[in-house]
Amino acid sequence: MKKVYLSDSGPKVSKAIYSFWRWEHEKLTDRKRAADVIETCLDLGINTFDYGDTSAQLQTESLVMSILESKGLKREDLVLFAKCGIRHNAKGMPYFDNSRKYLLDSVDSFLKNLKTDYLDIFLLNGYDYAADPEETAAALQHIVHTGKAKHVGIANFTVDQHKLLAKHLREPIVTSHIELNLLNLQALHDGRIDFIKEQYAKPLVWAPLAGGEILEGGSEQAIRLRKVLNRVAEKHAVNVEQVAVAWLIGLGVLPIIGSLKKERIQNVAHATNLQIDKEDWYEIYYASEGKMF
Repeated sequence: MKKVYLSDSGPKVSKAIYSFWRWEHEKLTDRKRAADVIETCLDLGINTFDYGDTSAQLQTESLVMSILESKGLKREDLVLFAKCGIRHNAKGMPYFDNSRKYLLDSVDSFLKNLKTDYLDIFLLNGYDYAADPEETAAALQHIVHTGKAKHVGIANFTVDQHKLLAKHLREPIVTSHIELNLLNLQALHDGRIDFIKEQYAKPLVWAPLAGGEILEGGSEQAIRLRKVLNRVAEKHAVNVEQVAVAWLIGLGVLPIIGSLKKERIQNVAHATNLQIDKEDWYEIYYASEGKMF
């Protein structure tokens, strides 16, 4: 798989990124199943991996790194993202925490569990309304200046939240992870995609297939969309899944894969090489928006 620069100051990454968020959701601990997923990613040329807030609790980090070590991979062969910011209280209620202490404790935990001296990118996962943005920025700068992370990024920020944090940072924000798919184009319409590009960065999108709704959903929008996707898929001798992801890539974004299914990982990876012509791209867009011609 081709490697691309994430931004004008960020690292080079695989054109598809694998995230462990679904492992955390499903509480995956089976080593054989985990190894099958990792081997599939490596065989496809995916070398960029994204860890989340609860991966340490579920030992995802140590499990994955032990599998990667068994493959003889060097640290410089991998690009590791790690994000924090979402916590849960005793009742299970989620809340955001961008405090200096939590960020510094989190990065140290990631480094310990991943058995590495540095992260390629350390990300804030969600905006903490009750935090002091200047304090948050200072903590992120400290993490970079001490070599614990090479770069900083964000996930699930609005444009205004992105701007506010950037105003207090001397380090560039090299990536922004957002939800975007053909059943949810909000990030395309509210300016997030344009603003991230304005920062000379490539947006990274999670849920590129809307959790499978694009393939199997029964809503009027999903059914309407699949009719067009099927036609374009037949034209290119590929499947609907690949067309839906290739449509996103046509926006200049990079897809984040969260599936545990080998076939789905392969489809997203292969979509990075599929180009859709302009007419088909807009017909798909209009089908999503409910405008049929």
